[in-house]
Amino acid sequence: MTVIRPLFTCMVLSFLHLGVAQAQDSAATSPNEVIEVTATALQKELSGRKEHFEDHPAELYAVIDRVLLPSFDIQYAGKQVLGKTHWVASTDEQHERFIEVFYSFLIKTYAKGILEFDQDRMSILPEPSYSKDKRKALVTTQLLLEGGDSVLIKYALRQTSANWKIYDVRIDGVSYIQNYRNQFDAEINALGIDAVIDRLEKEALAPAGVTPAEA
Repeated sequence: MTVIRPLFTCMVLSFLHLGVAQAQDSAATSPNEVIEVTATALQKELSGRKEHFEDHPAELYAVIDRVLLPSFDIQYAGKQVLGKTHWVASTDEQHERFIEVFYSFLIKTYAKGILEFDQDRMSILPEPSYSKDKRKALVTTQLLLEGGDSVLIKYALRQTSANWKIYDVRIDGVSYIQNYRNQFDAEINALGIDAVIDRLEKEALAPAGVTPAEA
């Protein structure tokens, strides 16, 4: 197993817990506050029900969808994953299909990882770093792993009309957007975008509990 796979599992252990910020006021919410408040919220959702979700993965997918989508900029992230060349060369319909199925792919691939998440193992560094125009930010967290090792996880957020939203996660400098862009770029070049979308759609329709191979 390469280093990338366990790191991207760690990404999801803390990445998927960030999605219940829809009740927050965007004018009063900083990127760090989004991370802190939503971490607590998902832990509450899962508390005492992890064994139930292990036996009922479809319900887990639904919880992840409900709490993740409002704080995840799936449109922007999907566009970045597809990459400029493939985005320009594809149609609006293909854009829509790819973004929708990529979101489902993320949920189903990593659903079980969230059950291992322990909020007490995560700490948030005090200050985010902002872009020059203050429209983007990087929030750095530290996740303590089993055995005493730790990993730095940086959440990239951008300010939208609704709120600060997450679009990328970087673990020790490894970007999930870049990782998936590289994966899909090679497959699209070899087979075409429709073939890639068709494959992802088939995986998304597979029975609950059947997960696609790890990226």
